Amino acid sequence: MSMYVVGHKIPDSDSICGAIALAYLKNQIGEAAIPARLGELSPETAFILDKFGLESPEFKTSYAGEEVYIVDHSELTQAPDDIAEATIVGIVDHHKLGDLTTSTPLECWIRPVGCSNTIIKMMFDFYNVEIPKNIAGIMLCAILSDTVIFKSPTCTTADIKCVEALAEIAGIEDFKELGMDMFKVKSAVEGTPVRDLVMRDFKDFNMNGELVGIGQLEVIDLSVFDDIKEELEADIAAMKVEGNRHTMILLLTDIMKEGSELLVVSDNAELTEKAYGKATENGRVWLDGVLSRKKQVVPQLQEIFA
Repeated sequence: MSMYVVGHKIPDSDSICGAIALAYLKNQIGEAAIPARLGELSPETAFILDKFGLESPEFKTSYAGEEVYIVDHSELTQAPDDIAEATIVGIVDHHKLGDLTTSTPLECWIRPVGCSNTIIKMMFDFYNVEIPKNIAGIMLCAILSDTVIFKSPTCTTADIKCVEALAEIAGIEDFKELGMDMFKVKSAVEGTPVRDLVMRDFKDFNMNGELVGIGQLEVIDLSVFDDIKEELEADIAAMKVEGNRHTMILLLTDIMKEGSELLVVSDNAELTEKAYGKATENGRVWLDGVLSRKKQVVPQLQEIFA
């Protein structure tokens, strides 16, 4: 039996970098572990791994009979499809506690911080294991990504301190410039198929029995979507039907203006008005200051579905 460290479906940089970093740590403390992934790398994650010369984790969708250490989520909808047939040995996460359950005791590191890699840095410190230069590099990139270079309301002092410490290990003098380089990669949407864009950072949530899909595209200028916004709306409408979802939301997040335009297709026409105090106009609504799906979008929606 092997132990695999794996993040959520449609993995982001936190899930991929976290799997690599945590698997390395586990191996250093005598617990054999293999980093894995449930999906393709995003352009941003590919940029990060390429920059620090690290290989992508093994692509693996079936974990029946294996030991699994879950990173960056605790939701059944985001876990491997056969997770019930695996043994969950641990969870590292910075989201709300989801609906994954276990039959045996497990190691849990769950903290209200901006990124799972911040917690993994705490684990390296706890076990007194030195972080290699390249691992430190991908960890700091994951934190910069998840905290939107410290602009997100999810960002904590712990995230900032971890980035500063990791930057020193990795030899990165200007980590904010590195963060902007990452977001420039995220902002390059021209020529990318619309479905690939919608699915680039997408999560399904079970909200009191209703399936709600929420995607997010973070860019440095929303004008990159001007020519394809209607295509994006048509695609989320199609995904709503295909997945028998109650609601589909796509956040178009402008990290410079610090806000998001939501494209919404829902069975509840008053959804955004009830959740965020602003009604949609033709399926669109701008929410000033909204950068975080985790903290500013999901909890308010869950109250509506309660």
